[in-house]
Amino acid sequence: MKAQDIKALLDEPACDHNTKEKSGCARPKPGAAAGGCAFDGAQIALLPVADVAHIVHGPIACAGNSWDNRGTRSSGPDLFRLGLTTDLTEQDVIMGRSEKRLLHSIRQAVESFNPPAIFVYNTCVPALIGDDVEAVCKVAQERWGVPVVFVDAAGFYGSKNLGNRIAGESMVKQVVGTREPDPPPEAAQRPGITVHDINLIGEYNIAGEFWHVLPLLDELGLRVLCTLSGDARYHQVQTMHRAEANMMVCSKAMINVARKLQEAYGTPWFEGSFYGINDMSHALRAFARLLDDADLTQRTEDLIHREEARIRAELAPWRERLAGKRVLLYTGGVKSWSVVSALQDLGMEVVATGTRKSTEEDKARIRELMGEDARMIEDGNPKALLGIFEECRADVLIAGGRNMYTALKARIPFLDINQERESAYAGYQGMLELARQLALTLESPIWPRVREPAPWDNAGVPFETHSHTEAC
Repeated sequence: MKAQDIKALLDEPACDHNTKEKSGCARPKPGAAAGGCAFDGAQIALLPVADVAHIVHGPIACAGNSWDNRGTRSSGPDLFRLGLTTDLTEQDVIMGRSEKRLLHSIRQAVESFNPPAIFVYNTCVPALIGDDVEAVCKVAQERWGVPVVFVDAAGFYGSKNLGNRIAGESMVKQVVGTREPDPPPEAAQRPGITVHDINLIGEYNIAGEFWHVLPLLDELGLRVLCTLSGDARYHQVQTMHRAEANMMVCSKAMINVARKLQEAYGTPWFEGSFYGINDMSHALRAFARLLDDADLTQRTEDLIHREEARIRAELAPWRERLAGKRVLLYTGGVKSWSVVSALQDLGMEVVATGTRKSTEEDKARIRELMGEDARMIEDGNPKALLGIFEECRADVLIAGGRNMYTALKARIPFLDINQERESAYAGYQGMLELARQLALTLESPIWPRVREPAPWDNAGVPFETHSHTEAC
């Protein structure tokens, strides 16, 4: 990828803060990719496309991108779970065999799995030695008649966020618009209801949570052409250009996709969240507003009234147990504010939230929810987190899996909120699961036990010993 292409991706016109300091989008300093390189970001963004063969062109270590530890779910194909790589070695580099290995790898994927498409991810080594990966992909596509999509996201290009955008750019340029959507099935047709096509961009179906939302969209007559990329199929990505409205679920990841679909096809879009009662209702209303269908608007209000009444009644006993509890939230991106809204719906107080991977828009939303004096955490090292936890008198730490052992060693309640989790928190129904998991975490009997002094530390109580003979 050329330097000007990378610069164009970082210079995002759809960001309100584009002319300001861009901590969420800026090109990283040396060492900043420790939290994920451009390749990692690109593959995270596209691997949930479940029926595609994803080939990593590079050394075997690059294939260990940890996706198997992430909780995206598929309702059908599981080809995306297989780690396919060209496994380049020193000999391949020295002898100039890496391009040939890639061609043979594509052939093997076609013959073994017969996928509808193949995504090839460039990595640092082939980018440094000058492999013409794009040319190999074109040759393979012509030879075997299967679309081969080149994702040029070598790790040294920049951060994980840049990789997300490169992935989205690859879809817009090479895949979107290459197929027309199928007509709505007869079973989906209901008298008096117009079916509208929509897309969800930056939705990854973590722990299957999108399946809490999909039935509500179906009820309203909103057909999801594609979720880019949770539980997606290649043919769905091809039809994204025909949507009537798009929802940007994670703006930091793929805002360039929403902007370019609007520029090329006139598709309006908005940014929203499915976490929390208020944000879920706002997302449904935003679709109705963009689609400008009076009947849809009325049916949306009726559905929201019904679902909010139901979920608030079911949450009432949980709110009694959770109200007033203080939360330290350390995550990033859209979750830095969307989860705040969900926790406030449960009557909990968020004392601080992490913003290391948040954009200026994310921070503005945080201030709107938590006030102008909201405490935002940039440095999430263990010592700093525990210091803020004690200072703010928090009751629970909600963060990513990498912070779990920090919390457990400090003997404080912890709940995983990031991609590795196994619980689904989106939608109205997801609020029940979030409340249940929080109650289980906070009320676990282990916390008072581990905080008690050890029995042998009690003053005046001699330590009981046994002789070797007794022990035998």
